[in-house]
Amino acid sequence: MSNIAAPNAFDAQTLPASELARLDARFPARNVAVGGGAVVSVRECGKGPVVVCLHGIGSGAASWIDTAALLASQARFIAWDAPGYGESTPLDADAPAAADYAARLGALLDALGIDSCVLAGHSLGAIVAASAARTDARTSARIRRLVLVSPAIGYGAPARAEARAKVRAERLATLDELGIAGMAASRAGRLVSEKASEHARQWVRWNMARLNDRGYRQAVELLCNADLLADLPPPMPVRVACGALDAVTPPAACETVARQCGVPLELVDDAGHAGYVEQPQAVATLLRESLAG
Repeated sequence: MSNIAAPNAFDAQTLPASELARLDARFPARNVAVGGGAVVSVRECGKGPVVVCLHGIGSGAASWIDTAALLASQARFIAWDAPGYGESTPLDADAPAAADYAARLGALLDALGIDSCVLAGHSLGAIVAASAARTDARTSARIRRLVLVSPAIGYGAPARAEARAKVRAERLATLDELGIAGMAASRAGRLVSEKASEHARQWVRWNMARLNDRGYRQAVELLCNADLLADLPPPMPVRVACGALDAVTPPAACETVARQCGVPLELVDDAGHAGYVEQPQAVATLLRESLAG
């Protein structure tokens, strides 16, 4: 039986049925019980050393399909739907912290029996990944290498209070005014570059159109209250990459993250914010090299 919910009219306009079938066959979803009645929905393929990938605020596990397909012969590739995304149980707090998401990730690694992995976080997922990699996090010992792709810095630093209030108000007002489908129609195009293929644009729109209201509101609070730089550098090797054409977390901002980690920023050519959707080959190479160590 298919794990994919019946697409609504907006979904049907943005992702061909053949792509939905490919997703179900090549990168199927399943729910993993993580204790306390909660589940985390994951998509998985391949065997070998483990790479775990965390999506951004406007996306989901399915967005990693093309990257996963390129690595399936060499790695066990796992992508989660963050708490409140897909069929994953939301966190309890209305404004959960990065540590709360990291704790749910730790419970998932426990449930899957994973004691060693490369952890990759994209955008908001980088905030969760960095929290999970902190020396005082119980997940830290399981992370061999951290990969941050177009990392969001967050607005939690005291100096960003004015920007924090503005971002929270704008994000929530857009959701209230347009709803999930309308937000996907109006905002998804910003996540890719002008050079993006229609294939990439379809996937970005479709993933955003499947957001859940509560999960997205919680993620907005995470974005507004987190401070990525406070969790860096991690106690393990790290790589930081960014789409060369990223307009959301531009190279200059990602350079700040790389500098905090003491590593060079690696640019993904011809890619915007959703670089792994636009240029999966380049990001797959980055992850393959990280798995090899």
